[in-house]
Amino acid sequence: MQVTITGGTGLIGRALARRLLELGHRVRLTGRRQPSDLEPAVSFTAWDALSGPPPAEAVESADAIVHLAGESVAQRWTAEAKARIRASRIEGTQRLVQALAAATRRPATLVSASAIGIYGDRGDEWLDESSSPGEGFLAELARDWEQAAAGARALGVRVVLVRIGIVLDARGGALRRMLTPFRFGLGARLGSGRQWMSWIHIADLVELMAFALQNARVDGPVNAVAPNPVTNAEFTRALARTLRRPALLRVPAFLLRTGLGEMAAVLLASQRVRPAAALSAGFAFRFPELEGALSDLLAAPPR
Repeated sequence: MQVTITGGTGLIGRALARRLLELGHRVRLTGRRQPSDLEPAVSFTAWDALSGPPPAEAVESADAIVHLAGESVAQRWTAEAKARIRASRIEGTQRLVQALAAATRRPATLVSASAIGIYGDRGDEWLDESSSPGEGFLAELARDWEQAAAGARALGVRVVLVRIGIVLDARGGALRRMLTPFRFGLGARLGSGRQWMSWIHIADLVELMAFALQNARVDGPVNAVAPNPVTNAEFTRALARTLRRPALLRVPAFLLRTGLGEMAAVLLASQRVRPAAALSAGFAFRFPELEGALSDLLAAPPR
């Protein structure tokens, strides 16, 4: 199978490309600029999601597309930043669907990234793919993002909406940012520590995306989270234990809001998410428990 990964030069895209190559697939990445360390077996096509539809070669050469393009939410949410974040996801996805509509040869499958932020701040409520969307910037963003991707269904394309949780990888993302303070004994729970964190080991995320590409019965929303979410306090203790460091501190919610503004909601929202669709489809998580995931990720220096 030929797979195009849009926004494929980031942490998730590069990991997925490596796994797809191992499985014998052919891979093309798109991004604003070609990385200098691109794997020799991977093709590259330049595409800025805000500049127009992707080049026809990226669409018409593909049997499937994994759509990851979008500006990071890990920044202070000024009005300008929020506008860029929305445009990169929603307008970029609309432009991708426009390219699919114009294609002489369409891929059979679109696996489009989304986020568990769609559920909003839900306390201790268990959430699965049938749960209603929540409220707030991230929930509205993810809802509109998914609606844009779902437009490909009218073109006869199977659409899988991968609602990604907190991705754990020592090479980047949230875990990498946590490691320095935790290694210095400055790890801290955030706010009350009672908010639920729905996480996933990057190896399981990549495997779940590959599973969705290859299994036609996987359709619609799929929660990309491990089966066993933990509270922030539990996560803090587990990471400290893995690193053999204390973690006795707490960062009050008001300090997070002062320092990060509205973006603090990402750290304080509670989302207790179950991967019901993945489990129902027969997907087996390699790292269902947090302790095992952290031990695996931190057993050796990041590659």
